[in-house]
Amino acid sequence: MSTTEAQTRADEVPELSVVIPVHDEADNILPLLQEIETALSGRVRFEVVVVDDGSRDETPARLSEALSAMPFLRVLRHERQAGQSRAIWNGVRAARAPWIATLDGDGQNDPGDIPKLLAERERLGGEVGLLAGWRVHRRDSAWKRFGSRLANAVRGWLLKDRTPDTGCGLKLFRRDAFLELPYFDHMHRFLPALFQREGWLTRSIPVGHRPRRAGRSHYGNLRRLWVGLADLGGVAWLLRRRRRTAVHEIGPSRIGEHP
Repeated sequence: MSTTEAQTRADEVPELSVVIPVHDEADNILPLLQEIETALSGRVRFEVVVVDDGSRDETPARLSEALSAMPFLRVLRHERQAGQSRAIWNGVRAARAPWIATLDGDGQNDPGDIPKLLAERERLGGEVGLLAGWRVHRRDSAWKRFGSRLANAVRGWLLKDRTPDTGCGLKLFRRDAFLELPYFDHMHRFLPALFQREGWLTRSIPVGHRPRRAGRSHYGNLRRLWVGLADLGGVAWLLRRRRRTAVHEIGPSRIGEHP
């Protein structure tokens, strides 16, 4: 691809922004980017926004190399590690498309499932705000699967969000709706409930799940449980305090009029 062609593609306004938070995923990020290109090229105008959350391995170097070969790629870097929710939020804020797809940087989510979520979005119409991946067949250890089932059961009982798997990194949602949500650390684990709080329709879609290619998980069950219990109370409080109503202007519009 010539420099001119690459610049033209980079300057196009995308229809979809794929946001990927990464931390120490040097051996996983390039294969994942190649899979995204294969899955989306020719289907939708897209960009990929990778947010490097203060990696200390070779992840920044691998991403720098990829920038010259992948004109759809944009890279943001946190000066210090700030967490997955902050990485996602910064990536969404920087994204240019009206719709966002998120993937974990470890390669366990299959980019080939993104077109499935896009097709379901078209079927459901304008009221849908978020489609969440549902890992029906988890490719994790038995202990990790048990921890996720327990967390999902407790969360579902308390928040009534009707979502069997909020921990799946693969999601598709409206950018404008996401940026209106209240931000807090670990908010990415509660996106269905938060979107429902704002009146949006959400759906869970069965997707694939794969073993981690390389490296290790950065979170354990005990840490997830402790953080989850602390956050659940706060999210439940947010849901109870939300008041929504339609707003109508009475009389002729005053927009553009000056005294």
